[in-house]
Amino acid sequence: MPFCAPIPCPRTFRCFDAFEQHARLARQRLGLGTVLSEQWYSDPAFCFGNTGNLLGHGAAVCAPQACQELDFGLELGLIIGRGGQDIPADEAWNRVAGFTIINNFVARDFERRELALHSGPGKSRDFATAVGPYLVTLDSLRDRIDSQGRLHLNMIARVNGRELSRGNAAGMYFSWPRIVEYASRDVTLFPGDILSSGTAPNGCLLDLGLETTDGHWLRPGDVVELEVERLGILRNPIVGRSQRVDRHSESLGAATASV
Repeated sequence: MPFCAPIPCPRTFRCFDAFEQHARLARQRLGLGTVLSEQWYSDPAFCFGNTGNLLGHGAAVCAPQACQELDFGLELGLIIGRGGQDIPADEAWNRVAGFTIINNFVARDFERRELALHSGPGKSRDFATAVGPYLVTLDSLRDRIDSQGRLHLNMIARVNGRELSRGNAAGMYFSWPRIVEYASRDVTLFPGDILSSGTAPNGCLLDLGLETTDGHWLRPGDVVELEVERLGILRNPIVGRSQRVDRHSESLGAATASV
């Protein structure tokens, strides 16, 4: 039975790019070179995700139409517990409810087209992001926070039961307090808002190379498992379009009538 996402419909979902090693390797794989700009190091860049397509543990994922290069993304998600604006870094931990696992699915062939147009992420990341299986409270993780504000948690990615990568969340270039501080600059963060770390190094097929999956991207029948120490295992099967589930079929009238 699929779970709901721990926060099924947050006001906002911000996906950061906090791992330097992944940023370098992804740029290389996408033909953009390996040198990161000075701007990358100055502030933690992010994009907004689709809060209407957050899926839970066990939910089936279907690639978007015409996608030939479906990928997963092993990420760590911070959930805001107490909102605020212009939150200073030294106050950030007091605003955190806890953490969860995020699988930020992406259509890599769509992504390349968007990059060529200097746009996006658009449809390349619009269709499915898995979150869960649990929201683990900050109190349960405080002993894994270092003096720089990074979490020391092992992160593992598997496809069809085969381990493809293993790393640690402590490798983030930007700390969580820095991320909360930047996300709240000039805007209000609300309880339930999600801030994602971005993909961990080797936490996606783009980083790993297709030799790890016998030359293919994700396809129907595959099962992706992302495990983060203390946070559990987030598992999602990949299905074809004939097995796709329409999770948002109600009309505006039906939705307003039920309120």
